[in-house]
Amino acid sequence: MRTCCDVLFVNKITILVTIKDKLTRPYGLSLLYAPIMNSRSSFALFLAMVLTAPIKVLGADTTFRASSNVVSIYTTVSDAHRRLVPDLTEHDFEVVDNGTAQPVTVFFRDVQPFTLVTLLDTSSSMTGNLPVLRRAAMALVAGLRPEDRALVGAFADTVEFSDAFTSDHAELGSAVQTLCPNGTTRLYDALLGALDRLRGVSGRRVIVVFTDGEDTNSKASLKKVVARAAAEETMVYAIGLREARTMGWKGEKAYDKVDAGLARLAGETGGGYFEVRSADDLAPTFARVAEELHSQYVLGFEPAAFDGRPHTLQVRLRQPGMTARARRTYVAALP
Repeated sequence: MRTCCDVLFVNKITILVTIKDKLTRPYGLSLLYAPIMNSRSSFALFLAMVLTAPIKVLGADTTFRASSNVVSIYTTVSDAHRRLVPDLTEHDFEVVDNGTAQPVTVFFRDVQPFTLVTLLDTSSSMTGNLPVLRRAAMALVAGLRPEDRALVGAFADTVEFSDAFTSDHAELGSAVQTLCPNGTTRLYDALLGALDRLRGVSGRRVIVVFTDGEDTNSKASLKKVVARAAAEETMVYAIGLREARTMGWKGEKAYDKVDAGLARLAGETGGGYFEVRSADDLAPTFARVAEELHSQYVLGFEPAAFDGRPHTLQVRLRQPGMTARARRTYVAALP
């Protein structure tokens, strides 16, 4: 048997091991355990030793790989001043599944890579702000790490995407610089297109979408977008620009409307919704999204039953003054 980086979920401990003809040293555990791995009978003893171990918090540069019997929840935690909180432990969290608290059996707080589609509104209303949007999108690209991959999408009368997912900042920057304004705002069609491109991608999937208005002329509905994003476990971040415009002879100010469905979509999938009143705030907001994506916790639990039905999820914090954002539902798929 020859396997690399298999993940074994043993009771409440996650062990990464490498198998090559026989089991060798378990990564993330003390080297004191290595000698007992030299035979199959000794490995049984090793398992007995770890069965009563507490939740294992794996160290830096460890990639989380989901197990079919573990529900994973990517969670962002911020304090009352909206500052990210990176130093909590598994004991600070409570996961509630259909109203019942569940023990957290997997816990990660190191940076996890992701595959991302960024969707940018290039409708006619963005003509004056397009240079600012390009700089803002580059702030997101600059925040990507070598392990992350991304694709650039633009939507107006049509929906277009760059050729392939890449980690190359220069390629992504080139795609951003080619954006041109035209026409209406097919927001929901663009979101479905992004989900199509993320379908089948392993690991963590994220969409970051920006718009300065409401959906127009899409064939897709918000309901379908929300349902697919939730079912396909894709986190959505949304950024809306609501600039003030002078109206009437009195010079009264009125603010642009941003599609109300974006806040719902972000909330259901565990992402974030940011609304800004000036295009100058776009770059720091895009940079904040990149920071959040690299500051999230991974919580995991084993459902009491796999019944094939949708379940509600809630992540609570035991410390006051903090807020957790995470997806609100999952489907307990039949075994």
